[in-house]
Amino acid sequence: MQILLPLATLVSTSIILTGATPVAIPSEIDSSVYDLDEAGEPDLAAIKLYEDSKKYFHEPGSDDLLGHYDTRYFGELLSYESKRDTQVHMVRAYLEVFQHMGIETWIAHGTLLGWWWNGKVGLKEVKFAARMSLLTMLPWDWDIDTQISESTLEYLAKNLNHTLHTYTAASSTLHSDPVTRTYLLDVNSQWEERERGDGFNIIDARWIDVHSGLYIDITALSETHPDVLPGLLSCKNLHRYHVKDLYPMRETMYEGVLAKVPYNYDLVLVEEYHEDALVRTEFEGHVWDATQKEWVKQQESRAES
Repeated sequence: MQILLPLATLVSTSIILTGATPVAIPSEIDSSVYDLDEAGEPDLAAIKLYEDSKKYFHEPGSDDLLGHYDTRYFGELLSYESKRDTQVHMVRAYLEVFQHMGIETWIAHGTLLGWWWNGKVGLKEVKFAARMSLLTMLPWDWDIDTQISESTLEYLAKNLNHTLHTYTAASSTLHSDPVTRTYLLDVNSQWEERERGDGFNIIDARWIDVHSGLYIDITALSETHPDVLPGLLSCKNLHRYHVKDLYPMRETMYEGVLAKVPYNYDLVLVEEYHEDALVRTEFEGHVWDATQKEWVKQQESRAES
């Protein structure tokens, strides 16, 4: 299979992070102290403070916008165009670093769905032809998701946690000038816990753009109950997959760089999003342009027509 070379070049370093450590969390807190306020009502502010103290990764808000930035590096909300440009470089850098280091990872959830529409549709062969694809991700999706194995997570935690990686591209989606970005690989301190628990630490690691605070969520899949559910892998957010639906991974292109997707990607997507997600051509203020093979804003589509 011929692979088209990516547009970006990348330099990966292993610099121990200093001056940007995770939010300090107390080791023990008595939750009963925060149950009620002076009027005997639930003390919501105190409860949130307690919950935040148990959470490793922190965001400046919980909505679709603020909930997708890392608090440590958040300055302001990016525009629609800047967000897309930042995500393109972020996922290219992530995939290239992991490829360069020989670390297996694959795209998942909405990111996989975006690939299905923009990258896969129209390719008739099961063994994909390589193609250079721009803006493969769903434009309304603030969240980029990737997955790894439990053994890979252990390797990242013990060898690459808190390392910075510098990426350089010849141009961006916004201009023709060179682009240099730096990313932090940060592994959750609770990575060894493979059950959901209280739900505060379901994300195992993040690849964070230190300029904007946008990030890629990285979750590991584990065979948590091999005695009763052999061959069934799950993440801490209760997404479950059969080994035979994941492996062997398929090689493809995503945002112009080499990437991997699950072997039985159609079934994986249908089980998570139902068949409607693979046929619906209008969603979140966007319409699918079959000619351009791209989701475009509806007002832009109407203006062009």
